[in-house]
Amino acid sequence: MATLGRNNKILLDLVRKPGNNLCADCAAPEPDWASYTLGVFVCLNCSGMHRSLPTVSKVKSIRLDYWEDSLVEFMQERGNSAAKDIFEKCVPAFYYRPQLKDCAVLKDQWIRAKYERREFTGEHENFLQAYNSDLVETTLWKKGRDNKQFLKRIFLLSQKDFTLKYFIKGDSKVPKACITMKDLNANFQPEKIGHNHGLQISYLEGERTRNLFVYHEDGQPIVSFFNAIRATRLAYLLNIHPRLQNSDLIPQITRESLKEGYMEKTGPTQREPFKKRWFTLCFMNRKLLYYKSPLDATELGAVFIGTENHGYSVSESSGRGTRTSRWHCRITLETPERQFLFMCEHAQEQREWIEAFRKIISQPMTSEDYASRTMVFHRYHMRPFSGGGIDLDM
Repeated sequence: MATLGRNNKILLDLVRKPGNNLCADCAAPEPDWASYTLGVFVCLNCSGMHRSLPTVSKVKSIRLDYWEDSLVEFMQERGNSAAKDIFEKCVPAFYYRPQLKDCAVLKDQWIRAKYERREFTGEHENFLQAYNSDLVETTLWKKGRDNKQFLKRIFLLSQKDFTLKYFIKGDSKVPKACITMKDLNANFQPEKIGHNHGLQISYLEGERTRNLFVYHEDGQPIVSFFNAIRATRLAYLLNIHPRLQNSDLIPQITRESLKEGYMEKTGPTQREPFKKRWFTLCFMNRKLLYYKSPLDATELGAVFIGTENHGYSVSESSGRGTRTSRWHCRITLETPERQFLFMCEHAQEQREWIEAFRKIISQPMTSEDYASRTMVFHRYHMRPFSGGGIDLDM
């Protein structure tokens, strides 16, 4: 006869072992739930997603629920590492493995792909081939460039010529845009876009960054499209860097912003009125972009962030004596030729922005960074920043 205390103690000892001490699906520490049909330990958040797959996964709390001896024995035999050998046997290098911080649709579809569709067990090659097809076509809802309305658009992803095109109508011969893989980036932004499946696609359009905001009503098509973009980006990077390994290129496939949010800014003389703007700081290209609103198609300005050795630094102070600003948590960003002044509403936001700036400033510059710096200096011709950027906001 099983006893609650004995079997729970066995499970608690088991979950502390390497491999089991992180959630099998999102790597969250100290999981305290388990799927007794799959033999994996998972966190509370992922356990809820497992419950949506009742024919595949059944979960219990390892602390509170009653466990029969046979179920405990199965958990001892299986565990996270053994389960990954089965359910993650053939995960492609480009496929994004969600972590604790990632949005729900990424984690949900990862769990469904592993356990429900069994995409990575080696049983179904058609799943993996779909991501690497020469052409991947999907229909998405896309936000208009100059309005808030989302309209259906057809997207065509080509691994043959490394492009992403979208069309206004299904019978259109000429795409509305043809985007190369060179500077394309895609990441999920559900809160910004206002949809659980919201995806932001960014690329260089001439001299400025262009943002597309799209979504699909269902989770599987948008996550599959995202991973198809990653597959195409990896193929492109391997094509231009044939001597590099996958491990060198994976971090470059897609990237998230280091920090995003509202701050207030003033102009070059610091006598101009402060204006509330949406800022995006990217670690990979060392650029601070800012927009009038989070869903703007193009940025108003850009600032390159170099290293301390090149004369860049950031500091904080109280801005209560600053005129025209409603906010009082000041950030001063020093560049070789200009001082930038920003205001945050709260001290916590101020600390987070300063930490993000310092993370970039402390990172040595690469040859690609020097090229990016030169482009920021010389690409723009309207109201250039003397400190390495452009301001179209004055």
